[in-house]
Amino acid sequence: MAVTKTVEGMSRHRELHGWIETFSQRPLLYAWLVYAGFILLNNSIEANTVWLEHSRDPQNTLDWWEPWLWEISSAIGTVLLAPLLFLSFDRQPLRFAQPLQQCLWHFVVSLLFCLAHVALMVAQRELVYGWLGQPYDFGPLARELWYEYRKDVWGYLNLLVMYQLCAMIWRRVRGEASVLAAAESAESAPAAVLPEPPAKPLQHLLVKKLDKEFLLAVSSIEYLEACGNYVNLHSGGRIYPLRGTLAQLTEQLGNQGFSRVHRSFAVNHAFVAELSYEASGDGEIRLSSGVAVPLSRRYKDEFRAGLLPTR
Repeated sequence: MAVTKTVEGMSRHRELHGWIETFSQRPLLYAWLVYAGFILLNNSIEANTVWLEHSRDPQNTLDWWEPWLWEISSAIGTVLLAPLLFLSFDRQPLRFAQPLQQCLWHFVVSLLFCLAHVALMVAQRELVYGWLGQPYDFGPLARELWYEYRKDVWGYLNLLVMYQLCAMIWRRVRGEASVLAAAESAESAPAAVLPEPPAKPLQHLLVKKLDKEFLLAVSSIEYLEACGNYVNLHSGGRIYPLRGTLAQLTEQLGNQGFSRVHRSFAVNHAFVAELSYEASGDGEIRLSSGVAVPLSRRYKDEFRAGLLPTR
């Protein structure tokens, strides 16, 4: 019985890990799909509510399809712009430092979001109304823009907070790497910040995953990928985010066989299996795992020099 429970537990663990790794490959895509489903459902309910309220009035002149057009056009505009908002949230995550800079950033982004949302929304409505041979009046521009901005900025703030909370939970579930020295000196921090390059080369990184900690050997890391304020460590098909910059981490790992090959990538020489070049001077690095990493001509000479044996 105990053996059966152990096997079942391991099977569930592997299944959960499989879902986590699948989501890790395209987190923004899956987040966008979930958000798109939520927005479309929410606006459909709003459209139905508006129509029911108007249908109670015996003098109602509103066609049944108009509330649906208004709400669905708004939902489509929001869904199309959501990936840009996600990138903005990654670029300027919520933090306690520099509050004025953050407020200014999010004010500008929310204003641009509102203008783009209104433009997409009105364009769709004018297209449908025109196709049906009916006029569409958005109303006084200044008044309607203020009305739309009040709604959009509230939706923007809600999405910002939810995105940051989900990102924090996701990092805990997926596992987050940190430099051992930094982890020991900043236990309460959600993510370790890379310290100055130490005298001794890094051999292991500490990975925190839910309530467990384990060591990740630097030699097992296949390649590094810049991702906003983090560097994704790719090892054995798994991805571990480490807070810091690609330049910092590559400098720390340079004497352990890592080279910068692109503005967003660095590779471990031990996993390089094949190189190919294009006429432009750029190229591609094929790793032993089958992953293809771009090679920029800007870093080509530095990368090739790193492959030479040291004396």
